[in-house]
Amino acid sequence: MKLSKLILEETDESFNEFAEGRAKGAGKIAESAKEKGGDSMLTHHHFSVKLPYYKKAADGNFNLEEAKKEFESTHKKISTDQTQVNFQKEMGRLEVLGELIIKLGT
Repeated sequence: MKLSKLILEETDESFNEFAEGRAKGAGKIAESAKEKGGDSMLTHHHFSVKLPYYKKAADGNFNLEEAKKEFESTHKKISTDQTQVNFQKEMGRLEVLGELIIKLGT
């Protein structure tokens, strides 16, 4: 096996484990915030939007180039003209994409 292939496989495993761990944490926070209700629902929205991205990455289906494009698109959408819920969702999306892009790049 080529060294580059071996390094890629090790990186993929580390990346997938990272995403799985982050998904568990985000899921717990989202659920806890939902149970509290009220203003905590903003936290629920912020963390819930992250879950599909973490799952996709944990399952080995993360596309770095697509993620970079979505990161830039999401970044452009964020403004103070949004509702609080939409702002929290877009900030969560920006965060998860950024985390995964950075992690895969290391």
